[in-house]
Parts: sequence; structure tokens; C-alpha cells
Amino acid sequence: MRARSLLSWLPFERFRNPAPVVAVVQLAGIIGRLGPFQRGLSLTGLAGILERAFKREGAKAVAVVVNSPGGSPVQSALIARRIRSLAAEHGLPVYAFAEDVAASGGYWLLTAGDEIWADESSIIGSIGVVAGGFGFPEVLKRLGVERRLYIAGEHKAALDPFQPEKPDEVDHLRRILDATHEAFRRQVRERRQGRLKGSEDELFSGRFWGGRAALELGLVDGLGDLRTVMRDKLGSAVRLKLVGDGRRWWRRRLALPAVRGAAGGLDGFAPGDFASGLIAAVEERLLWNRFGL
Repeated sequence: MRARSLLSWLPFERFRNPAPVVAVVQLAGIIGRLGPFQRGLSLTGLAGILERAFKREGAKAVAVVVNSPGGSPVQSALIARRIRSLAAEHGLPVYAFAEDVAASGGYWLLTAGDEIWADESSIIGSIGVVAGGFGFPEVLKRLGVERRLYIAGEHKAALDPFQPEKPDEVDHLRRILDATHEAFRRQVRERRQGRLKGSEDELFSGRFWGGRAALELGLVDGLGDLRTVMRDKLGSAVRLKLVGDGRRWWRRRLALPAVRGAAGGLDGFAPGDFASGLIAAVEERLLWNRFGL
């Protein structure tokens, strides 16, 4: 009360009645740790940013802006869970906004919002789980190469790409995928309770939709962008404050990627880093390409 009475003596209206603040967190990119450069979204990398967003002085809400084709279901769940925990702890509403894509794990992140908004052309959905790879059981024979593989544990080399598939190993993988899919479905059911309009067979089939179709199915609450929606809800004076990682710009520029392996290569990188990074980049590109981006 004393602080409020002191503010009333100030001559400037903006000090007496400060504009509402919305802390904005950007969640852009593949979800999970990809390659030696650890570029993907993970709870470890986002924990500090999320804490600062919910503790932002004067914050009336937190806006989460998602642009992701998906990735790790574990990291998707961890990040969404932390957002909900902080929202309950600080008593702040969370508004989630989809940009180009919020699909698969990206949609999982969207469900952390109390309200979900999208652009008419946003890609939304893909509520499913996928695991893939390649099989080369005949390649070694044609090349005249003998494969020598020694294991301890009957299924340690399960789904080895240079061996024929075994039905029991495929069934085991499918059970894991089904369990993960059910966790995803449960998250959507709980967070979108009473708002879903499509059948579960359709919604949870792995199909994705444009923003307007997603609205009709109840996967989002409305069509709109961050600035317009926040101005409508909190007034034209609302201030949108982007929350970063808290490091000085020069520290971000000088930060070195993690080094893996015991033997250092050129510039201190392990010899396998380049190949791992290349594979990660290809995987990332394929995820985006799936949605035409």
C-alpha cells in the first residue's frame, strides 16, 4: 500500500499506472539435442529463460511463440510440464502462438498454453510418433564384407540395419511407439478438454492441418498474431518483452560447442563431430521439409 501511495505522487501517468507487460518466450527449432552442437530445444537450455519470463517484473501474462516441426517427445513433455508448473506457481496465464509450424512435438509445446492461437496458414497437428531407419541386409554380401558383431544380451543388437528384421523386435518397437503416442494423446485430451471437435481417430492419426482447419477441429482457440491478440486482451498500451538467455551478446558469440570424444581434431573438435553434425543437419532439414518449409 505504501508503494502505491508513493507512486500516486509521481507526475507521470506511466509511473502511476504502468502498462501491462507480457513476457515473450520463443521456442523455435527442432526439439531435442541434435549432433555435437546441441542446437535443439531442451529443458536444460530453456529452464533459465522460462524462469525469467514468469518472474518478469510487471508481467500480466506469458506468451510462448512456437515454430517447430517436432523432435524428442521427452523434451516436449518436459518443457510443456515446466511451463505449466511455473504458470501455477506464479499465477500467470499462458498464451501460445503458432508461427509457420507447430506440429508433432511442436504442437505438444502449444498445449502448454491456456489459449492457443495460430495464423491461418500455420501448420498444426501431426499428433503421432514415428521411428525410422534403413535396412542393408544384402549390402555386405554384395561387397564381400564379413560383419562381426559380438553382443551380451539377446536383444542388444535389435533392429540392426545390416540384419534382416525380426518380427518380435519390430513388435517391441511398436509397443514403445504406442505408449509414447498414448502419452501425447493424454496431453492433448487434458489440455484441450471440452474444446476438441473432431473424432480421436482423425485428431490422433498423425495428420496435420492449416490454421483454419485446426480451429474447426478445436486444436486451436483462434486465429491471430501475438501483438494483435495481446492488445485485444490487455489494451493497446501492452508491452511485449522478449526474454532471452540472459548472457551478454559477446558471451553468446564466444560460446563454443560441446566437444565429444577423447581425441581432439582440428580446432579442438573431436574427429566424429563433423560427420555427426552433418547427419543432424540432414535430419533437421528432413523434418522441416515434411511440412513444405
